[in-house]
Amino acid sequence: DEKPISAASIAQVHFAETVSGDPVAVKILRPRVEESFRKDLKLFYSLAGLLERARPSLARFKLLEVVETFHNTVRLEMDFRMEAAGACELSENFADDYSYDTPEIDWDRTAKRVLTMSRVEGIPLDDRDALIKAGHNIEEVLTTAATIFFNQVFRDGFFHGDQHPGNMFVGDDGRIVAVDFGIMGRIDKKTRYFLADMLIAL
Repeated sequence: DEKPISAASIAQVHFAETVSGDPVAVKILRPRVEESFRKDLKLFYSLAGLLERARPSLARFKLLEVVETFHNTVRLEMDFRMEAAGACELSENFADDYSYDTPEIDWDRTAKRVLTMSRVEGIPLDDRDALIKAGHNIEEVLTTAATIFFNQVFRDGFFHGDQHPGNMFVGDDGRIVAVDFGIMGRIDKKTRYFLADMLIAL
């Protein structure tokens, strides 16, 4: 379809159909986004360096390191092969858990700038009225969503790092369906124990 089903700062998603007739969703990088990103980064690095030289008291904020972290994060986010790999790993972690679903990646039609996946449908997680109208129990939906996140963080140490309602849906069968795996996080076991201790203390 020419009209995107969703659009964000660096990419947009279109519904499509394969030559064999399978319905898919195709995420494409926006034209010239890498060039715009390079220009922005050049400015960010210049400003961070200038501020650190002009105001030594700001050195404790490690502005250049912040820009470098941002640079690395977005560089990975613009490579859809990394997103596809993240989606697959998340799917494998929940292979035996019916409560969570992710789109299936079409690796034959996925590259650095294009990501093709099975089409998923559902009600946005924040559309309370639609969820109730569809017969979903809100408390159960929230409990399921929280359990999924805790399993990602504490059980697997690998989590979806961009869990807002635009990326999470409730399917007809009550499963939570996630999309957009451009930002994923990892937590080592030591940090997981530390977070668990903090949570229990709270």
